[in-house]
Amino acid sequence: MLFDMETLEAQQRYKILTATVTPRPIAWVTTLSEDGVINAAPYSFFNVLGHEPPTLAIGLLAGPGRFKDTATNILATGEFVVNLVSERNAAAMNVTCIDAPPDIDELALAGLTAAPSHAIRPPRIAESPVSFECRVLSSMVTGPRQTAVIGRILCAHVDGAAVQDKERCYIDTPALQLIGRMHGSGWYARCTDLFQLDRPNWAEWRRNAAPQPDQAP
Repeated sequence: MLFDMETLEAQQRYKILTATVTPRPIAWVTTLSEDGVINAAPYSFFNVLGHEPPTLAIGLLAGPGRFKDTATNILATGEFVVNLVSERNAAAMNVTCIDAPPDIDELALAGLTAAPSHAIRPPRIAESPVSFECRVLSSMVTGPRQTAVIGRILCAHVDGAAVQDKERCYIDTPALQLIGRMHGSGWYARCTDLFQLDRPNWAEWRRNAAPQPDQAP
């Protein structure tokens, strides 16, 4: 069935995207306003873009009549932290979704700890298993109610319990117990039902596909 995204209303487009692009990793973004107020909010229009340099992108939607505090702070200061969300932090993350006024510290509201970052001013969330300190590389207002931000990752903090070998950067991904955003209102997914596929090799593919002597036409 065809959906013409150019003619649908915004809420209908949102429903199609969030119902089909799943699971989506969650960027639990912490920022600092120009007045020094900490803001925290989760965003699931998010992913990494590459590693040379290490970059990530976040799609920030606007609130009623204005950009949300996260977008305002990022565009004003050029700095932010992307914290990832583990299952044990799901309830606290949900609290930070609240439509609080700009002068409210969502971390304090959710009973979370603001930990100092290494290279930038906004704090990271101490309870998060992974935090990326970022500086804005590029930003683009893509519509009257949304902006896209590309951040360069300056530092990565990973829970030591999940680091198997620091020198070789081996991370025990299942131990992080990260969750992703799913469809509809309030639905999330665990990263526990896994399967593995080996990446195909062209030479091996051709060799296996070639007729065997007893299969010659």
